[in-house]
Amino acid sequence: MGYSEVKFRKGTRFLVTGGAGFIGSNLCEAILNMGYEVRCLDDLSTGKRENVDLFIDRPGYEFTEGDIKDPDTCMKACEGVDYVLHQAAWGSVPRSIEMPLFYCANNITGTLNMLEAARQNGVKKFVYASSSSVYGDEPKLPKSEGREGNLLSPYAVSKRADEEWAKQYTRHYGLDTYGLRYFNVFGRRQDPNGAYAAVIPKFIKQLLNGETPTINGDGKQSRDFTYIENVIEANLKACLAPHEAAGEAYNIAYGGREYLIDIYYGLVDALGVTDENGNRLEPHFGPDRAGDIKHSNADISKARRNLGYDPEWSFEKGINAAIEWYRNNL
Repeated sequence: MGYSEVKFRKGTRFLVTGGAGFIGSNLCEAILNMGYEVRCLDDLSTGKRENVDLFIDRPGYEFTEGDIKDPDTCMKACEGVDYVLHQAAWGSVPRSIEMPLFYCANNITGTLNMLEAARQNGVKKFVYASSSSVYGDEPKLPKSEGREGNLLSPYAVSKRADEEWAKQYTRHYGLDTYGLRYFNVFGRRQDPNGAYAAVIPKFIKQLLNGETPTINGDGKQSRDFTYIENVIEANLKACLAPHEAAGEAYNIAYGGREYLIDIYYGLVDALGVTDENGNRLEPHFGPDRAGDIKHSNADISKARRNLGYDPEWSFEKGINAAIEWYRNNL
């Protein structure tokens, strides 16, 4: 279970792009705790300096401030690296609708720069972040690889394009690539601030601050919320996956389904938040977000079969850990 049994040779070096971000910094931490070396590449546009400072004095950690849109930066970052965990990207469906050209340059061309740099430097495996957004308007649940619908945002387009480019690099250039379609990842160090913040940390912070959160839509949308530890497991196990499993994309989730309104009430109850009359605090409701899908739930059988992925962190276990972390760190 989990990734405690995952082993690499001594002196193995990983490159984590986007390593100052939420998922990237957790990957860096896990790799260092396992006794391996990690180079973090981040331009700090959305990543945070404090997520670098956490590890800067630890043996085996190296930070490079640089932009994946620059091919030379990518080439240098891949020198002497065994495995690339490519997390660098700009997220947020609504923001991508406002900034389509940037999302193309950063998420697509930036990933292509990284693929080429990894190829030229002889990297063993290239594991990259894709997204459940690639399923678009395909309504059938659970979401299953190979059954995708119409894409609903530039962000989704960028992630689907990354998958296609990665497939070409496996097919033509011998670089083993593994795409991880993350489903609503949450956990420690996820940013609760800003207009594009993820819903769980945003709700927790607002409730701890005595504010009333706004739910976009009716709250009856469902998601396969996935705790960060499961994502770490998937990345590390993909590095040891066989060549036969390369050139593919995999659903990375727990395989559950949570409704947003239920999560809201669960957080209110866990944090003991009431209104001025002592009743359970009710949320505000706002309009649906453009480009959002209504329901999301993952079939993870392909990742189990090909990557050995066996997630042990349920939503309940993960949300309790997340609440505790935010209580202590906000």
